[in-house]
Amino acid sequence: MIYIALDDTDMLDTRGTGHLAREIAAQLAETYPLIGVTRHQLSSDPRVPCTHKNSSAVIHLDAPADAVPAVIEQTKALMLADFIPGSDPGLCVAAHVPEAITAFGHKAKNGYVAQSEAWALAKQHDLPLLGLGGTEDGVIGALASVGLAAGGEDGRYIIIGTIRELTGLQPVAMVLEAGITAVRTLDDTPITSGMVLTDKLRPARRNGRPVLFVEWQDDCWLPLKLD
Repeated sequence: MIYIALDDTDMLDTRGTGHLAREIAAQLAETYPLIGVTRHQLSSDPRVPCTHKNSSAVIHLDAPADAVPAVIEQTKALMLADFIPGSDPGLCVAAHVPEAITAFGHKAKNGYVAQSEAWALAKQHDLPLLGLGGTEDGVIGALASVGLAAGGEDGRYIIIGTIRELTGLQPVAMVLEAGITAVRTLDDTPITSGMVLTDKLRPARRNGRPVLFVEWQDDCWLPLKLD
């Protein structure tokens, strides 16, 4: 598995980082099997500069560690080609993610961290971390979201299987066939029957897999968006 994390690539009136991540994922998928793309929510601390909700995106590739240099070069080129003036993009690419990076991810998710801490930690663990313009503050979210994605218990999928092709009410079986591992309620009760409203499904990343959490309303299951 290779994790490719992007952060701070946008401005308020432009396409978002998630959109860019999906476009880059489509390019990378021409060479490497694409597992999915996840969104990770970072801190809302007022000291953290952000364009909207301070979220980052991670592309998950089924590729060996020796593909990291090529993936970095391709992703870097694609990000620079779509650079938005005023943005502060950061990029982190890793195949092996130490627990210390996941801990850093939770720290950045729950409070303020300085850019210097991200650089120092990446250097300590020999992780490729690149600033691609502006203040380069995006390196904080890029390193943090690599850790969160690798931890397997954070974020939600914006791409997995064929979920973006589903619309309207669909049976649970169809949702599972689209690439979701399980459908559950918040109290962890498995759901195996009924209809699910499938417009814009965003399953959570739990135990390294896409899990759709739902709640019953009227006569169908409504999907929940969890971070």
